[in-house]
Amino acid sequence: QVQLVESGGGLVQAGDSLRLSCAASGRTFSNYGLGWFRQAPGKEREYVARISRSGTSTYVADSVKGRFTISRDNAKNTAYLQMNSLKPEDTAVYYCAVRGFSSSTDYRDYVYWGQGTQVTVSS
Repeated sequence: QVQLVESGGGLVQAGDSLRLSCAASGRTFSNYGLGWFRQAPGKEREYVARISRSGTSTYVADSVKGRFTISRDNAKNTAYLQMNSLKPEDTAVYYCAVRGFSSSTDYRDYVYWGQGTQVTVSS
């Protein structure tokens, strides 16, 4: 099994930045593709970004392109989501998840999930 713990969320103003972390423990972190997702109240879980097992390939959703960056440090068993120029519509609980293959945009492909971290952006 893989245990994931997100951190770094909080209450910020529009235009501010946050960096979320996803700390992994258990099995070898570099064996897993990783994705970040978010879910706002009353909405479906939404894909935000994904990264390959090695970290050499990264992708972000169109809704956050140019503002969010995903990265990982396999030596530290940690992934990151750098969020700049935050908007009120970015308000959600953010989750990281891993799967034992290449990363995916579909949350149903992921096996292990963190508990989530709340991000609230005020206008």
